Amino acid sequence: MYHPLSGKDAQYGSTPTVHPAKVPFTESTAYWLGLYFVFNLGLTLFNKFVLVSFPFPYTLTGLHALSGCAGCYIALERGAFTPARLAQRENLILGAFSVLYTINIAVSNISLQLVTVPFHQVVRASTPLFTIFISSIFLRTRFSIMKLVSLLPVVAGVGFATYGDYYFTAWGLILTLLGTFLAALKTVVTNLIQTGAGGRLKLHPLDLLMRMSPLAFIQCVIYGWYTGELERVRAYGATQMTSTKAVALLVNGVIACGLNIVSFTANKKAGALTMTVSANCKQVLTIALAVVLFNLHITPTNGIGILLTLIGGGWYGYVEYQEKNKKSKVLDRM
Repeated sequence: MYHPLSGKDAQYGSTPTVHPAKVPFTESTAYWLGLYFVFNLGLTLFNKFVLVSFPFPYTLTGLHALSGCAGCYIALERGAFTPARLAQRENLILGAFSVLYTINIAVSNISLQLVTVPFHQVVRASTPLFTIFISSIFLRTRFSIMKLVSLLPVVAGVGFATYGDYYFTAWGLILTLLGTFLAALKTVVTNLIQTGAGGRLKLHPLDLLMRMSPLAFIQCVIYGWYTGELERVRAYGATQMTSTKAVALLVNGVIACGLNIVSFTANKKAGALTMTVSANCKQVLTIALAVVLFNLHITPTNGIGILLTLIGGGWYGYVEYQEKNKKSKVLDRM
């Protein structure tokens, strides 16, 4: 007979081996990071195509927010999650976060119009550095030397991967740098809100997205009206909109909704820095595909950069796995 309180078998006096429950693959960090990789890559390239024929970044951002809202309400009706009950202070925090959420998307879409895809990706490659800076200064987070060193080939590799294909305006450079900082800040804050590390907030990814999307949509409408973009969209719709373009916008919105859901879920499971490193590995594949899709030239230096980034991403993943495994063993001994 086995006594659960003592952990011993009454007959033999030995402690049985207890195996931890196996996590289903669809619940694993690797699964959600993989989905994030695919959706992020697809939306970046699709946005570039869409903005060529539909040059209205605030409207496109609003479409993304509206799509996310629709997707979350469908999930709510199907019982995928239960909304949390929040106090007024927590609602104010989410309201402030929604502004960051909206501006981050809008700045990224605007900067894509002013720079080439490779230049956009190489600047965004510095996101892990911004993430480390924000986490260290404001959250007092410490990172191991090995983890910091593994970031070097990731960041440098994207630089090599885009060497020779830079085109940007001064305004494009400023917006791309701003977008990179905002992306890092949003990633850190998203993780805090979902894990509860920043206070009482600990929201389900779909719950967070459902609350963010309507606020983001309203803000996009206000920005679009203030800049005169809505009037230009109305004129565009009356003279140049076709069924093909409408379908492309619909598909773009569906992909954006999927990316938001996947991004929030992966962030909760993997953490802020891992998310930014995963995004960097996506950058080099974006560059490789952009060479084909946008007729850009690639050199041996670019190839070395792509290889460097992939090696760095793999190294970081190994270091992350080793550190988590070590922490798990320490907890098991306690």
